Amino acid sequence: MCGIVAYIGPKEAYPVILKGLKRLEYRGYDSSGVALQNGDLRVYKKKGKVAELEESLVGKDLHSNIGIGHTRWATHGEPCDRNAHPHMSNDGRLAMIHNGIIENYAQIKSELLKKGYTFTSDTDTEVLLNFIQDIQQNNNCGLEEAVRIALKRVVGAYVIVLMDKDNPDTLIAARKGSPLVIGVGKGEHFLASDASPIIEYTKEVVYVNDYELAVIKADELILKNLGNEKITPYITKLDMELAAIEKDGYDHFMLKEIFEQPHTIFDCLRGRLDVNAGTITMAGVQNHIDQIKNANRILIIACGTSWHAGLVAEYVFEELCRIPVEVEYASEFRYRNPIVNKGDVIIAISQSGETADTLVALESAKEKGATIFGVVNVVGSSIARISHAGAYTHAGPEIGVASTKAFTAQLAVLTMIALKVGHEKGTIDETRYRKLLKELEEVPEKVSAALKLNDHIKALAEKYKDARDFLFLGRGYNFPIALEGALKLKEISYIHAEGYPAAEMKHGPIALVDETLPVVFVATKDSYHEKIVSNIQEIKARKGKVLAVISENDEIIEKMADDVMIVPFADELVAPLISVIPLQLLAYYIGIAKGCDVDKPRNLAKSVTVE
Repeated sequence: MCGIVAYIGPKEAYPVILKGLKRLEYRGYDSSGVALQNGDLRVYKKKGKVAELEESLVGKDLHSNIGIGHTRWATHGEPCDRNAHPHMSNDGRLAMIHNGIIENYAQIKSELLKKGYTFTSDTDTEVLLNFIQDIQQNNNCGLEEAVRIALKRVVGAYVIVLMDKDNPDTLIAARKGSPLVIGVGKGEHFLASDASPIIEYTKEVVYVNDYELAVIKADELILKNLGNEKITPYITKLDMELAAIEKDGYDHFMLKEIFEQPHTIFDCLRGRLDVNAGTITMAGVQNHIDQIKNANRILIIACGTSWHAGLVAEYVFEELCRIPVEVEYASEFRYRNPIVNKGDVIIAISQSGETADTLVALESAKEKGATIFGVVNVVGSSIARISHAGAYTHAGPEIGVASTKAFTAQLAVLTMIALKVGHEKGTIDETRYRKLLKELEEVPEKVSAALKLNDHIKALAEKYKDARDFLFLGRGYNFPIALEGALKLKEISYIHAEGYPAAEMKHGPIALVDETLPVVFVATKDSYHEKIVSNIQEIKARKGKVLAVISENDEIIEKMADDVMIVPFADELVAPLISVIPLQLLAYYIGIAKGCDVDKPRNLAKSVTVE
C-alpha cells in the first residue's frame, strides 16, 4: 500500500528520494516524509501529498548521500504529521520506514511501555522500531542482528528500511509479504517498492524475496536469510522505459492509460496470437496443458477489478473448455477453509502481483497440491514467483489507481488461455476457434474506434455528474462489465453506484428507479439482446434515465435510450474488451467534472499489500 524509496551513493539523496516518492505516490498519499543524515540524523514529514512535504522543506539544509523516504496509505493511526513515516527510535539513533502491518504490535507495545518506552504516534511501525532498539540494547548486538531477532518475533507483513546514526554508510532492509526492489548502480544503490523510481538511474535490479534481509552500502549489497546465511543476489534486467511512467502530455495517468489500450492489448497478443497459422503460443500454458485441460475444476482468485476479469473468464472457460469454474474473492477464500484438491487449477489474477490476500490464498492452495497459474502485470512480482506457471499481461506500468489498461490486458490473456485449452481439449470446433482468433486480433482496432467516443462521453459526463446514484446492468459476458463500470464510477467520482445482472433488476433494485436515477445498460448485440431490450423497457416505464453501451446499427435500443455510446460490433465472447471502454471514460470525465483527483482517489491505493 505505502511507497518506500531509499538511496545510498555519491549523489545528493534528497532529490532522488523526492522524485521517487512522487512516482510512488499512487501507492499512498495520506502523508510523506524523508530521513537524511549528514552528521545528525534528521527526519522531515508532513500530512498530505508529496508536494506539501516538498514545499515545507524549501530553504532547509538537505545535504546527504544517504536517505529514506515514504509516502503513506494509513493503516494504524489517522493521516497526520506524527503518524507519517519515517519514525525515530526513542534514543534518536534509528530511523525507519515500513510498508505493511505488524499484527501483534499491541502485545509488543505493551511490553515496551512497561520498560519505559514512549510513543509519539499511533503506528505499528514505531512499535517495531523501538522493539528493534530494545533488542539491540539488551542483547548488546549490532543493528543487523537486532532486526533479525525482531522479525522472528513479529507477525504480519512488512518491508522495512532502517538508517543508523552510528553507521551512516549503511542501510538495512528486510521484507515479508510486501515488495522490495533494489537497483544496482555504479557505486550506488536504490531501494523502492517497485521499479518506477529506479528506472531513471539503472536497469539492473534485485528483487528481494520473503524472509530476506539486505545490508546495503554504496558499493556493496549483501543478502541474507533470517538464519544469517548469505544468498547470492540475482540481478534482473528491467524491461521498462522511463516514458512509460510519465504522463506524455495527458492531463492524468488514468486518461493516458485508457488511451494506451489499443497498444497494450496489441502487445498482449503480439507474439502469441497467429491468426494465419491458427495458433496461440503461450509457454506457461503449453508446459502445463495436461493439468489445465484435465482439471477437475478451475478456481479463479482475485480482488477488485481483477475479480471482475475473473468473472468474464468464468463465462469464457466454461463455454470454450467445458471445465467447471469458480471465481473467489481472495480475501474470503483465504479464511473460509475452502476445499482444494490435487487436480484443481488455481488462476490468480493481480495487476501488481503483490496483492496480500491473493498471495496468502495461493500459498494455502499450493500446499494442498493445486496447480497455480499466475496472470500478472509486474515482472518479478511475488505471485509470478510463487506460481507453477503463468502469463504476463504486458500492459506496462499502470500508475492511475483505478485499473483500466491492466483490466483489458487481463481479459485478453484469459481469453487466449481459454481458446488454447479449448482447442487442445477439442471442446471447440475448428471453425469457431478460427473465428474467435480473428475476433481477438481485431480488438485493438475496435478499441481505437471506441475511444473516438471521448468527446461525446465528456458531454454526457456533464449531463449526469450531479446524479447521486447510478445503476449498471448487463447480461451474460457483459454482466461483469456492469460491475466494473459501477466500480470505476465509485472509485473515481465518489458517486454511489451498483452493478447487477439485468435479469435481477426485478428482484429488488427496480425499487430505486425514478426520474432521477441514471441506469447504464451494457447492451452490445449478443444472445441476450432481446431480453435486455425488455429490461430497458421496464426502466423506461418507471421514468428512469437510460444510458446504453450498444453495438453499431442497433436502431432498437438507440431509439429507446436517452443517451447511447456506440461501439463496434464484436462476438459476445470478446465484446467485454470493447464495451468497458466507454464506461472507463464515463467514470473519468464525471470524476473530472466533479473536481475529483482521478489519479489518486481518496482512501484508495494502487497495490493492496496489506489486509
